[in-house]
Amino acid sequence: MEEVGKLLIYAGIFLILVGGLIVFLSKLGGSIPFGRLPGDIYIKRDNFVFYFPLGTSLLLSLILTLLSFLFFVIVRKQ
Repeated sequence: MEEVGKLLIYAGIFLILVGGLIVFLSKLGGSIPFGRLPGDIYIKRDNFVFYFPLGTSLLLSLILTLLSFLFFVIVRKQ
């Protein structure tokens, strides 16, 4: 049960850091271009709009995979 508590604490710290980074970037005038990356499929016709964020999905998958790998490496060393 103690390990679950530590995992939740680390996950909370990680979410606070990511949230702070997003707020900090928005105050600097920069933005994260999710949803407008190359590879995102956007088709607009008269009465039809199709949007599939393929590039964004791949980038988020890569980032989350790397972060989870680093997180579990750090947790196992303790």
